Amino acid sequence: MPAYNAARYIRHSVESVLSQSFGDWRLYIVDDASTDDTANVVADIHDDRIEYILLKDNGGVANARNVGIQSAKGKYIAFLDSDDLWESNKLEKQISLLEQGYAVVCGNYSTFLSDDIDRTVAVRTSPMEFSYKDMLNSNRIGNLTGIYNRELLGTFYQERCGHEDYLMWLAIMKVAKKAACVQDIVARYRLSSNSLSANKLTAAKWQWHIYRHKLLLSLPDSLYHWLSYVVIALKKRIRE
Repeated sequence: MPAYNAARYIRHSVESVLSQSFGDWRLYIVDDASTDDTANVVADIHDDRIEYILLKDNGGVANARNVGIQSAKGKYIAFLDSDDLWESNKLEKQISLLEQGYAVVCGNYSTFLSDDIDRTVAVRTSPMEFSYKDMLNSNRIGNLTGIYNRELLGTFYQERCGHEDYLMWLAIMKVAKKAACVQDIVARYRLSSNSLSANKLTAAKWQWHIYRHKLLLSLPDSLYHWLSYVVIALKKRIRE
């Protein structure tokens, strides 16, 4: 869990992990040199499964996640930001699918307005099963819902770039080939005017950069996948 000046919401996020019906987990909170009361809020939460890591310098969300990934010792790796929430049965449902043989599992999730947790803005869904090729056209894995088997696939880190989580899940999916999606809502994503992904034009530029400069796709392939991404994003926007 990367955290930067997260005092306002981090308690709720941590409590959503504490409420999990599957209890064999460890939470790494990586404080990215916060200047607010984040450290004191976390210190007031007492559970031996939580490890708090304070970084001396602010290195950005990807770096903070990578510190957490590097610190983790478990078989599975999952992600949650310091202002989002997991439903209480999230891990239980996903571990069940992982134990059935899937190496990557995600889930449907809802979005809500920053200070109105009970008002659902939209529900983001993915097919019950999808492939790496499907991921190229649209990000099927909400980072707050994704979990993967590190023992089978290896350890993956995030680069410091736009859509860093999407790029990481693409790398994971290239190895795993397919993923399963829990068809229930397993998490809730907090919307705010300051969300890094809120600007759709910027997001489209990030997507193009990934196709051309990270994946090194040809110009025709990049155009094909980028246009697919734009069309799918527009359809989501219209539905919302």
